[in-house]
Amino acid sequence: MDTRSTAEAIIRKFSIPGSLVDIKVNTQGHINSTFISTFEKDGERAKYTHQRINSNVFPHPDEVMENIVRVTEHIRKKTVGLPDAERRSLRVVMAADGRPYTIDDEGMYWRTYGFIDGVKTYDKVPGEDTAYSLGKGIGAFQSELSDFDSSKLYTVIPRFHDMRMRYMQLSTSMEKDPKGRRKLVEDELSFLWDNKERGERIWDGFENGTLPSRVTHNDTKINNVLFSEGSGEALCVIDLDTIMPGTVLFDTGDMIRTACSTADEDERDLKLMEFHLPYYKALIDGYMEAASPFLTDGEREGIKESGRTITQIMAVRFLTDYLNGDVYYRTEYEEHNLVRARTQIKLMRSMDAQWREY
Repeated sequence: MDTRSTAEAIIRKFSIPGSLVDIKVNTQGHINSTFISTFEKDGERAKYTHQRINSNVFPHPDEVMENIVRVTEHIRKKTVGLPDAERRSLRVVMAADGRPYTIDDEGMYWRTYGFIDGVKTYDKVPGEDTAYSLGKGIGAFQSELSDFDSSKLYTVIPRFHDMRMRYMQLSTSMEKDPKGRRKLVEDELSFLWDNKERGERIWDGFENGTLPSRVTHNDTKINNVLFSEGSGEALCVIDLDTIMPGTVLFDTGDMIRTACSTADEDERDLKLMEFHLPYYKALIDGYMEAASPFLTDGEREGIKESGRTITQIMAVRFLTDYLNGDVYYRTEYEEHNLVRARTQIKLMRSMDAQWREY
Protein backbone atom coordinates (compact mmCIF):
# COMPACT_ATOMS: atom_id res chain seq x y z
CA MET A 1 0.00 0.00 0.00
CA ASP A 2 2.83 2.42 0.79
CA THR A 3 3.62 3.21 -2.84
CA ARG A 4 4.54 6.56 -4.29
CA SER A 5 1.23 6.79 -6.15
CA THR A 6 -0.77 6.13 -2.97
CA ALA A 7 1.25 8.67 -1.02
CA GLU A 8 0.91 11.25 -3.79
CA ALA A 9 -2.87 10.84 -3.87
CA ILE A 10 -3.04 11.33 -0.10
CA ILE A 11 -0.68 14.30 -0.08
CA ARG A 12 -2.79 16.15 -2.60
CA LYS A 13 -5.70 16.09 -0.14
CA PHE A 14 -3.84 18.52 2.14
CA SER A 15 -3.75 22.29 1.79
CA ILE A 16 -0.13 22.71 0.72
CA PRO A 17 0.82 25.61 -1.55
CA GLY A 18 2.94 25.04 -4.65
CA SER A 19 3.80 22.05 -6.79
CA LEU A 20 4.85 18.61 -5.53
CA VAL A 21 8.40 17.91 -6.75
CA ASP A 22 9.56 14.94 -4.66
CA ILE A 23 8.41 12.17 -2.30
CA LYS A 24 10.68 9.99 -0.17
CA VAL A 25 9.95 7.18 2.27
CA ASN A 26 11.15 7.73 5.84
CA THR A 27 12.05 4.36 7.36
CA GLN A 28 12.49 5.63 10.93
CA GLY A 29 9.86 4.68 13.50
CA HIS A 30 7.97 1.46 14.08
CA ILE A 31 4.32 2.49 14.36
CA ASN A 32 3.30 4.91 11.62
CA SER A 33 4.15 4.80 7.88
CA THR A 34 5.95 8.04 6.98
CA PHE A 35 6.78 10.00 3.80
CA ILE A 36 8.68 13.24 3.27
CA SER A 37 7.52 15.47 0.41
CA THR A 38 9.01 18.58 -1.17
CA PHE A 39 6.85 21.33 -2.64
CA GLU A 40 8.01 24.32 -4.68
CA LYS A 41 6.34 27.71 -4.95
CA ASP A 42 7.78 30.86 -6.52
CA GLY A 43 11.23 29.27 -6.63
CA GLU A 44 11.27 28.36 -2.93
CA ARG A 45 11.04 24.82 -1.60
CA ALA A 46 9.41 23.52 1.57
CA LYS A 47 9.26 20.00 2.98
CA TYR A 48 6.44 18.21 4.77
CA THR A 49 6.06 15.03 6.78
CA HIS A 50 3.11 12.75 6.03
CA GLN A 51 2.14 9.83 8.25
CA ARG A 52 -0.42 7.07 8.12
CA ILE A 53 -1.64 6.59 11.70
CA ASN A 54 -1.60 2.99 12.93
CA SER A 55 -5.21 2.41 13.99
CA ASN A 56 -4.29 -0.88 15.68
CA VAL A 57 -2.30 1.09 18.23
CA PHE A 58 -4.56 4.16 18.20
CA PRO A 59 -8.16 3.07 17.54
CA HIS A 60 -9.43 6.67 17.56
CA PRO A 61 -7.06 8.65 15.29
CA ASP A 62 -9.45 11.58 15.17
CA GLU A 63 -9.09 12.01 18.95
CA VAL A 64 -5.31 11.67 18.70
CA MET A 65 -5.23 14.47 16.14
CA GLU A 66 -7.59 16.72 18.08
CA ASN A 67 -5.27 16.42 21.07
CA ILE A 68 -2.23 17.24 18.96
CA VAL A 69 -3.84 20.29 17.34
CA ARG A 70 -4.90 21.72 20.70
CA VAL A 71 -1.51 21.19 22.30
CA THR A 72 0.63 22.42 19.41
CA GLU A 73 -1.48 25.54 18.93
CA HIS A 74 -1.11 26.31 22.63
CA ILE A 75 2.68 25.89 22.47
CA ARG A 76 2.99 27.99 19.32
CA LYS A 77 1.20 30.88 21.05
CA LYS A 78 3.59 30.58 24.00
CA THR A 79 6.74 30.61 21.85
CA VAL A 80 5.94 33.61 19.63
CA GLY A 81 8.96 35.91 19.60
CA LEU A 82 11.43 33.34 20.86
CA PRO A 83 14.49 32.45 18.76
CA ASP A 84 13.72 29.50 16.47
CA ALA A 85 10.02 29.92 17.25
CA GLU A 86 8.97 28.05 14.09
CA ARG A 87 11.00 25.02 15.16
CA ARG A 88 9.72 24.80 18.74
CA SER A 89 6.52 22.94 17.98
CA LEU A 90 5.07 20.66 15.35
CA ARG A 91 2.85 22.48 12.85
CA VAL A 92 -0.22 20.53 11.76
CA VAL A 93 -1.23 21.08 8.13
CA MET A 94 -4.97 20.84 7.61
CA ALA A 95 -6.59 18.82 4.88
CA ALA A 96 -8.59 20.59 2.19
CA ASP A 97 -11.81 19.89 4.10
CA GLY A 98 -10.47 21.67 7.18
CA ARG A 99 -9.79 18.57 9.29
CA PRO A 100 -6.33 17.78 10.73
CA TYR A 101 -6.33 14.46 8.86
CA THR A 102 -7.66 12.75 5.78
CA ILE A 103 -8.92 9.21 5.25
CA ASP A 104 -7.81 6.97 2.39
CA ASP A 105 -9.85 4.41 0.46
CA GLU A 106 -9.04 1.73 3.03
CA GLY A 107 -10.31 3.81 5.92
CA MET A 108 -6.83 4.66 7.19
CA TYR A 109 -6.12 8.09 8.68
CA TRP A 110 -3.27 10.30 7.40
CA ARG A 111 -1.82 13.52 8.78
CA THR A 112 0.69 16.13 7.63
CA TYR A 113 3.21 18.25 9.54
CA GLY A 114 5.51 20.98 8.38
CA PHE A 115 9.03 19.50 8.22
CA ILE A 116 11.47 20.83 10.82
CA ASP A 117 14.93 21.31 9.33
CA GLY A 118 18.32 22.00 10.89
CA VAL A 119 17.80 19.57 13.76
CA LYS A 120 19.18 16.24 14.90
CA THR A 121 18.08 13.40 17.16
CA TYR A 122 19.89 10.96 19.44
CA ASP A 123 19.12 7.38 20.38
CA LYS A 124 21.29 7.56 23.50
CA VAL A 125 22.49 10.47 25.62
CA PRO A 126 26.09 11.18 24.48
CA GLY A 127 27.14 13.34 27.41
CA GLU A 128 26.15 15.52 30.34
CA ASP A 129 25.59 18.62 28.17
CA THR A 130 22.99 16.77 26.12
CA ALA A 131 21.40 15.35 29.26
CA TYR A 132 21.07 18.90 30.59
CA SER A 133 19.55 20.09 27.29
CA LEU A 134 17.13 17.17 27.25
CA GLY A 135 15.92 17.91 30.77
CA LYS A 136 15.51 21.60 29.97
CA GLY A 137 13.62 20.76 26.78
CA ILE A 138 11.16 18.47 28.54
CA GLY A 139 10.78 21.01 31.33
CA ALA A 140 10.07 23.78 28.82
CA PHE A 141 7.50 21.58 27.07
CA GLN A 142 5.71 20.96 30.36
CA SER A 143 5.98 24.61 31.38
CA GLU A 144 4.40 25.81 28.12
CA LEU A 145 1.47 23.47 28.78
CA SER A 146 1.23 24.02 32.54
CA ASP A 147 -1.77 26.35 32.13
CA PHE A 148 -3.55 24.09 29.63
CA ASP A 149 -6.69 22.43 31.03
CA SER A 150 -5.88 18.72 30.69
CA SER A 151 -9.58 17.82 30.90
CA LYS A 152 -9.91 19.18 27.35
CA LEU A 153 -7.81 16.29 26.05
CA TYR A 154 -8.94 12.79 25.18
CA THR A 155 -7.41 9.89 27.10
CA VAL A 156 -6.11 7.92 24.11
CA ILE A 157 -4.80 4.98 26.18
CA PRO A 158 -6.83 4.60 29.40
CA ARG A 159 -4.93 3.70 32.61
CA PHE A 160 -1.62 3.63 30.72
CA HIS A 161 0.45 4.15 33.89
CA ASP A 162 -1.94 2.51 36.34
CA MET A 163 0.44 0.36 38.40
CA ARG A 164 -2.40 -1.40 40.19
CA MET A 165 -3.86 -2.52 36.86
CA ARG A 166 -0.44 -3.64 35.62
CA TYR A 167 0.00 -5.81 38.71
CA MET A 168 -3.46 -7.28 38.18
CA GLN A 169 -2.39 -8.20 34.66
CA LEU A 170 0.80 -9.75 36.02
CA SER A 171 -1.18 -11.74 38.59
CA THR A 172 -3.49 -13.10 35.90
CA SER A 173 -0.51 -14.10 33.77
CA MET A 174 1.07 -15.90 36.74
CA GLU A 175 -2.13 -17.85 37.39
CA LYS A 176 -2.73 -18.86 33.79
CA ASP A 177 0.95 -19.36 32.90
CA PRO A 178 0.03 -20.39 29.34
CA LYS A 179 3.61 -21.16 28.25
CA GLY A 180 4.81 -22.75 31.50
CA ARG A 181 7.36 -19.99 32.03
CA ARG A 182 6.55 -18.96 35.60
CA LYS A 183 9.03 -21.42 37.08
CA LEU A 184 11.80 -19.63 35.17
CA VAL A 185 11.12 -16.20 36.68
CA GLU A 186 10.47 -16.72 40.38
CA ASP A 187 13.32 -14.39 41.40
CA GLU A 188 12.03 -11.59 39.17
CA LEU A 189 8.48 -12.07 40.41
CA SER A 190 9.60 -12.01 44.02
CA PHE A 191 11.42 -8.70 43.52
CA LEU A 192 8.51 -7.07 41.74
CA TRP A 193 5.91 -8.17 44.28
CA ASP A 194 8.13 -6.96 47.12
CA ASN A 195 8.08 -3.53 45.45
CA LYS A 196 4.40 -3.41 44.53
CA GLU A 197 3.20 -0.99 47.21
CA ARG A 198 6.03 1.45 46.63
CA GLY A 199 5.42 1.41 42.90
CA GLU A 200 1.76 2.36 43.31
CA ARG A 201 2.38 5.66 45.09
CA ILE A 202 2.58 7.93 42.05
CA TRP A 203 -0.50 6.47 40.37
CA ASP A 204 -2.40 6.71 43.66
CA GLY A 205 -1.33 10.35 44.03
CA PHE A 206 -2.59 11.13 40.55
CA GLU A 207 -5.84 9.25 41.06
CA ASN A 208 -6.67 10.86 44.41
CA GLY A 209 -5.74 14.36 43.25
CA THR A 210 -2.68 14.85 45.42
CA LEU A 211 -0.72 15.17 42.19
CA PRO A 212 -2.48 17.58 39.79
CA SER A 213 -3.67 16.42 36.39
CA ARG A 214 -1.62 18.03 33.65
CA VAL A 215 -0.83 17.49 29.98
CA THR A 216 1.62 14.60 29.72
CA HIS A 217 3.55 13.24 26.76
CA ASN A 218 4.01 9.69 28.12
CA ASP A 219 6.98 8.78 25.90
CA THR A 220 9.76 11.22 26.80
CA LYS A 221 12.77 9.28 25.56
CA ILE A 222 15.56 11.25 23.95
CA ASN A 223 14.78 10.32 20.33
CA ASN A 224 11.44 12.08 20.70
CA VAL A 225 13.22 15.42 21.08
CA LEU A 226 14.70 17.48 18.23
CA PHE A 227 17.98 19.24 19.03
CA SER A 228 19.37 22.25 17.15
CA GLU A 229 22.26 21.25 14.91
CA GLY A 230 23.89 24.59 15.69
CA SER A 231 23.43 25.24 19.39
CA GLY A 232 22.58 21.75 20.67
CA GLU A 233 19.48 23.16 22.37
CA ALA A 234 16.48 20.84 22.73
CA LEU A 235 13.98 22.68 20.54
CA CYS A 236 10.94 20.53 19.95
CA VAL A 237 9.24 17.52 21.53
CA ILE A 238 7.72 15.26 18.87
CA ASP A 239 5.73 12.00 18.63
CA LEU A 240 2.69 13.48 20.38
CA ASP A 241 0.31 10.57 19.79
CA THR A 242 0.16 9.67 23.49
CA ILE A 243 -0.53 13.23 24.70
CA MET A 244 -3.29 13.00 27.34
CA PRO A 245 -4.07 13.89 30.97
CA GLY A 246 -1.64 12.60 33.59
CA THR A 247 0.92 13.70 36.14
CA VAL A 248 4.17 15.31 35.07
CA LEU A 249 5.88 12.53 37.02
CA PHE A 250 4.96 10.07 34.27
CA ASP A 251 7.17 12.13 31.96
CA THR A 252 10.01 12.84 34.38
CA GLY A 253 10.04 9.12 35.16
CA ASP A 254 10.37 7.97 31.57
CA MET A 255 12.92 10.70 30.89
CA ILE A 256 15.05 9.50 33.80
CA ARG A 257 14.62 5.81 32.94
CA THR A 258 15.77 6.17 29.35
CA ALA A 259 18.35 8.96 29.66
CA CYS A 260 20.25 7.70 32.69
CA SER A 261 20.67 4.02 31.84
CA THR A 262 24.03 2.80 30.56
CA ALA A 263 22.65 0.07 28.30
CA ASP A 264 19.71 -0.65 26.01
CA GLU A 265 16.61 -2.17 27.56
CA ASP A 266 17.27 -5.44 25.71
CA GLU A 267 20.93 -5.78 26.73
CA ARG A 268 21.62 -9.40 27.68
CA ASP A 269 24.74 -8.63 29.70
CA LEU A 270 23.28 -7.21 32.91
CA LYS A 271 26.68 -6.04 34.09
CA LEU A 272 26.42 -3.30 31.46
CA MET A 273 23.17 -1.90 32.85
CA GLU A 274 23.65 0.75 35.53
CA PHE A 275 22.05 4.00 36.61
CA HIS A 276 24.39 6.80 35.50
CA LEU A 277 24.34 9.40 38.24
CA PRO A 278 26.17 12.23 36.37
CA TYR A 279 23.56 12.11 33.62
CA TYR A 280 20.78 12.18 36.20
CA LYS A 281 22.19 15.26 37.92
CA ALA A 282 22.64 17.12 34.62
CA LEU A 283 19.19 16.03 33.41
CA ILE A 284 17.41 17.26 36.54
CA ASP A 285 19.41 20.50 36.64
CA GLY A 286 18.15 21.29 33.15
CA TYR A 287 14.64 20.14 33.91
CA MET A 288 14.31 22.21 37.08
CA GLU A 289 15.65 25.33 35.36
CA ALA A 290 12.66 25.23 33.00
CA ALA A 291 9.97 23.56 35.11
CA SER A 292 10.58 24.77 38.65
CA PRO A 293 8.22 27.80 38.54
CA PHE A 294 5.04 25.76 37.99
CA LEU A 295 5.72 22.57 39.98
CA THR A 296 3.89 21.87 43.23
CA ASP A 297 5.77 20.64 46.29
CA GLY A 298 4.34 17.16 45.75
CA GLU A 299 5.57 17.07 42.16
CA ARG A 300 9.04 18.24 43.17
CA GLU A 301 9.25 15.61 45.88
CA GLY A 302 8.19 12.88 43.47
CA ILE A 303 10.74 13.46 40.71
CA LYS A 304 13.39 11.20 42.17
CA GLU A 305 10.90 8.40 42.78
CA SER A 306 9.34 8.79 39.35
CA GLY A 307 12.36 7.33 37.55
CA ARG A 308 12.22 4.21 39.66
CA THR A 309 8.44 3.91 39.31
CA ILE A 310 8.35 4.09 35.51
CA THR A 311 11.25 1.64 35.34
CA GLN A 312 9.23 -0.68 37.57
CA ILE A 313 6.08 -0.46 35.46
CA MET A 314 8.11 -1.37 32.38
CA ALA A 315 9.59 -4.37 34.19
CA VAL A 316 6.09 -5.51 35.13
CA ARG A 317 4.82 -5.08 31.57
CA PHE A 318 7.75 -6.92 30.00
CA LEU A 319 7.50 -9.81 32.44
CA THR A 320 3.73 -10.02 31.97
CA ASP A 321 4.18 -10.29 28.22
CA TYR A 322 6.85 -12.94 28.66
CA LEU A 323 4.51 -15.05 30.79
CA ASN A 324 1.70 -14.55 28.26
CA GLY A 325 3.85 -15.83 25.42
CA ASP A 326 5.01 -12.53 23.90
CA VAL A 327 1.68 -11.32 22.54
CA TYR A 328 2.15 -7.54 22.90
CA TYR A 329 5.76 -6.50 22.36
CA ARG A 330 7.57 -7.50 19.20
CA THR A 331 10.34 -9.99 20.04
CA GLU A 332 13.32 -11.34 18.15
CA TYR A 333 13.94 -14.45 20.26
CA GLU A 334 12.17 -16.48 22.94
CA GLU A 335 13.61 -14.74 26.00
CA HIS A 336 13.56 -11.22 24.60
CA ASN A 337 10.87 -9.92 26.97
CA LEU A 338 12.53 -11.64 29.91
CA VAL A 339 15.80 -9.91 29.03
CA ARG A 340 13.95 -6.60 28.93
CA ALA A 341 12.35 -7.22 32.31
CA ARG A 342 15.70 -8.14 33.83
CA THR A 343 17.41 -4.99 32.55
CA GLN A 344 14.69 -2.85 34.14
CA ILE A 345 15.03 -4.69 37.43
CA LYS A 346 18.80 -4.26 37.27
CA LEU A 347 18.31 -0.54 36.65
CA MET A 348 16.04 -0.32 39.70
CA ARG A 349 18.63 -2.09 41.82
CA SER A 350 21.31 0.31 40.59
CA MET A 351 19.10 3.27 41.48
CA ASP A 352 18.60 1.83 44.95
CA ALA A 353 22.33 1.33 45.45
CA GLN A 354 22.95 5.04 44.73
CA TRP A 355 19.74 6.40 46.26
CA ARG A 356 21.39 8.56 48.93
CA GLU A 357 23.76 10.12 46.39
CA TYR A 358 21.08 11.86 44.35
